[in-house]
Amino acid sequence: MKIYYNIDDFNPPKKTVVTTGTFDGVHLGHRVLLNRLNQLAEKFDSESVILTFFPHPRMVLYPDNNDLRLLNSIEERIELFKETGIDHLIIHPFSKEFSRLSSIEFVRDILVTKLNTHKLVIGYDHHFGRNREGTFEHLQEFGPVYGFDVEEIPAQEMQQINISSTKIRNSLIEGEINAANQFLGYNYFIQGTVIEGDKIGRKIGFPTANIKVNDWYKLIPAKGVYAVKTIINNKTYSGMLNIGTRPTLNGNDVTVEVNIFNFNNDIYNKEIRIEFIERIRNEQKFDELESLKNQLEIDKQTSIQILS
Repeated sequence: MKIYYNIDDFNPPKKTVVTTGTFDGVHLGHRVLLNRLNQLAEKFDSESVILTFFPHPRMVLYPDNNDLRLLNSIEERIELFKETGIDHLIIHPFSKEFSRLSSIEFVRDILVTKLNTHKLVIGYDHHFGRNREGTFEHLQEFGPVYGFDVEEIPAQEMQQINISSTKIRNSLIEGEINAANQFLGYNYFIQGTVIEGDKIGRKIGFPTANIKVNDWYKLIPAKGVYAVKTIINNKTYSGMLNIGTRPTLNGNDVTVEVNIFNFNNDIYNKEIRIEFIERIRNEQKFDELESLKNQLEIDKQTSIQILS
């Protein structure tokens, strides 16, 4: 997969089969669309192209709103796209100027002139152009004028629920890890740097690695205790993770800390990845550290059972 960080850097070698969108999560619904993109590229002896954007449009259009939370960083999205077998990935800088392109300008100047689109594949209820004015119906009108076909992939169903990035985000916010992982088609994960904590866990036999998540906009699941897999230097370890304010210790700030089973190496300042497997319980406040220690032993055995 070739990667371009500006649409102007892309010179299509032949006619292309194109899709466009933010693709947050690169979930199972997205993969149905991307598989179809590859099928059509092979059928028409074309090359498959994803046009996506960074920063996320909401970061640009609503810069003072810090509520935005995404399933992937742009680096994570790139890695997920690599798994799909797409020929070209264009990550175009989203700007206010770009947002002002009308639907007809987007089709004429981007899809046709820049991308040499032969076939456009879009997801259900796709919108594009200034104020999201462009629709599937518009594309059907523009296609014959500019010499491309358009195909819409209908809403994909899983357990009678439409798969969407919003539904996955809501599942994670509610702590419904199993549902989120089902929709994603992979284990939800976060990545970050191990930083120093107050080392209370070490005193009660459960040392933890405190994680500073790399990107402020990365969605952190609901507070609670989780069975997780931890990847360090391409090696995978079982563990349990807590997200919360550590009420037993009268904490205020939300922390993310993982207890890695059978692991004693110094990993301060190391980059690690956490994959969420299952949520075990809510965060609780205990009257004394001994009660917390007993509960953590129960959590550990529960996690081992889940992860085995």
